[in-house]
Amino acid sequence: MIEAKGLTKRFTAGRLALDDVTFSVKEGEITGLLGHNGAGKSTVLGIMLGMVRPDAGEVTLAGHSVQKERSRALRHVGAIFEAPSFYEYMSGWQNLRSLCALSGWWEEKEVVRVLKLVNLHERVHHKVRTYSHGMRQRLALAQALLPMPKILLLDEPTDGLDPEGIHEFRSTVLALRKEHGLTILLNSHLLAEVELMCDRCVILKAGHKVYDGVLGRREEAGREYLLDTPDADRAKFIVQRSGAVWKDKGLVELPGHLDGPGLLEQLVLDGVKVQAWTPHRKTLEDWYLELSANSNTAA
Repeated sequence: MIEAKGLTKRFTAGRLALDDVTFSVKEGEITGLLGHNGAGKSTVLGIMLGMVRPDAGEVTLAGHSVQKERSRALRHVGAIFEAPSFYEYMSGWQNLRSLCALSGWWEEKEVVRVLKLVNLHERVHHKVRTYSHGMRQRLALAQALLPMPKILLLDEPTDGLDPEGIHEFRSTVLALRKEHGLTILLNSHLLAEVELMCDRCVILKAGHKVYDGVLGRREEAGREYLLDTPDADRAKFIVQRSGAVWKDKGLVELPGHLDGPGLLEQLVLDGVKVQAWTPHRKTLEDWYLELSANSNTAA
């Protein structure tokens, strides 16, 4: 549904923003676009929306090239890009009507349905200047969903929201995928939110793609355990004797031939007092920081 091929962009002063970035997003998938400030995330979204012209490469949306047939490609796309802006003196409803008029589309029943979907129907006739930041984000999402697109591009959609607003926005995005089959590309700094929402991620570093795949190393789940014991020295000896790796703060990495219950049995039989033996799975934040450190080392 989304395909980026060989995206390269160099801005003035010779700064390379993107260097041969290629990735794709399948239909109905939610993909996180991650990276530090200046990694190239917003440049990718700008190219996808036809707002930035790449020096090389092409983006295809729903089978149409943005660079060759922009209007046909963007017909299938809704987006929140950078900070959404509205007419403060107009109501949310009037803003939506003005924005939809640019494309010549207006269907009141569909607008009401989308407003209920984003939970803004009760305040839509109030002036935008009275809206909280969360309400403005919901209005931006409503605008992106009119008319209902196949693809949704979201640039830091939860930036500045309180925890309740973030939870509500996440629930709405997941419902959109479940009920309407939307394909979603999400750019965010909130790694915990990306982990909760996304199926996979693309990570950029200084304009280069450094990862493209499932979130974290899910295949490693169950291979690490946290051991809480007052007999740390004895436990370390037994862990290393078994072929496992003893890491900092009681973190144990198991070899392929050994499972968690098996090593726990060895520890107990050898007299180690075990207060807790807990499966450990790296969070996306842990994994992302490790990947970034390895990229720095390689550089």
